[in-house]
Parts: sequence; structure tokens; C-alpha cells
Amino acid sequence: MNITTEDTGRTVRQWRSAAAEPGTVLLDGFHTLKHALRFGAGVRLAVTADRAGTLELARSLAGDLTAELDAILVEVPERELKGLLTRVHPTGVAALAGRRGRAANLAALHARPRTAPAVVLDNPRNLGNVGAVVRLAAGFGVTGVVTTGDIDPWHPNAVRAGAGLHYATAVERLDVTELPPGPLYALDPEGEDIRSLTLPDDALLAFGSERHGISPELRARADRLVSLPMRPQVSSYNLATSVAMTLFHWGGPPPQGGPPQ
Repeated sequence: MNITTEDTGRTVRQWRSAAAEPGTVLLDGFHTLKHALRFGAGVRLAVTADRAGTLELARSLAGDLTAELDAILVEVPERELKGLLTRVHPTGVAALAGRRGRAANLAALHARPRTAPAVVLDNPRNLGNVGAVVRLAAGFGVTGVVTTGDIDPWHPNAVRAGAGLHYATAVERLDVTELPPGPLYALDPEGEDIRSLTLPDDALLAFGSERHGISPELRARADRLVSLPMRPQVSSYNLATSVAMTLFHWGGPPPQGGPPQ
């Protein structure tokens, strides 16, 4: 396939215009784009320096998306791809999409009855941890992930760590006073051992940072404090590990068929 200078220039202009639009999300890497497409992301533009290689990767890892990727992938020279991105993912693929709508997220979080918990991350500081929790939430089929504080859970670093699975669940930033309804179970070292409890399907499962724990505001809002089993003299678990242990205890959705991972 011959890529003309005119074609490349047009693609670069389209990318820069789309990237400047409010609410645009960078999908960095093949697996991020794969999951975003599977869960309904509106992809505005997808680029790669090796179209044939990317489609071969799709045939190997995501056969259900090969035709769709064939229709949307645009090839640009590698030097131009490097100019569009802060860093090029090892798979050599990137795309731009609109983020999942706030109205849809809030509707899911406030639905009654809610058939799966929502995870609340209280003032998280690490974007990689936020993305990892989103990935867990999608895998367990929970209603959504809510963050409090000042970081954007849709930041490119969080979306990358979440492998594009922000589109598979409701991801929103809210104030503690705006949390959706449901009994709030806050993870805290002083809480009841989680192994003695049954977590209801409509629960809010709240986690603080490794250093500071949950905030006084969230503690005051909590219905129950819950602790994870931990060996003495071990100070804490990683945030994503704590979420994984708690969701495993909840139980998750029944197994369902679906496309390959």
C-alpha cells in the first residue's frame, strides 16, 4: 500500500483536530483499542505504522474485530506516528475515541435495584492503580468505578492501564456527597474481617490509598468498616490487590460465553 504525502498530511490534521476535541480519549496500543471496540467506543480515528502487521495481530488475537479494524485503520509513516504520540506503544497502534457519556454512567450507578457492587476509590494518587481497578471491575462485572479527589480516571495513563475497559463499566469522578445509593462498606484495618461477611450486590465498596486510608468524610458515610486478612507486621496491600480480594469475596457474575480475551 502506497502512502502519499497528501494522505499522511490529511491523517495528521484529522488526528490533531480530533485530539483537541473535549472528551477525547487516547487508546494506546492494540489491546486497549480491542477492548474499547468490543464495548462500544466511538472510535474517531485509528492509526498504525504497519497496517498489515496490525491486521495479522487482530486475526491472531481478536478475530471478531478483524473486519472492523480493517475498515478503520489508517497507515502513516513511523516518523509521523512518533510525532503524534508522546510514546509509541510496542504494538504500534493508537486511536482516538469519545469517552463513555457521564449521563449513561450516572444512570448505571444510580440504577435501582443495582445487581452488582460499585467500587469507590477515595482520592487515589496512582493512575496505573486506577486503570488496574477498572480492569478488575470489568472482569468481575461490577456496576462501575467511582473516584473522588482531583485526578481524572479517564486520564490516558489510566485508560492504558485499564486496557480500554473503561468502556465496559461506568467510570466517573464524584464527590463523596454525590456517591450513588447503597450500603457503603469501607476497607479499613480496624474493620470486621471480610471473611465473616456477605457483601450485598448493591454495595458500594470503598478503598483508600495505601498511605492515608479512607478519608474522614468517607468514614463518616460508611455503613460498615471491613478489613482484609493480613499477616502481622505487613503494613498494606496494593490498591488493585485489595480490590481484587474484595471482589473475589463478593463472588462476581455467573460465567458467560463471549469473545476471546
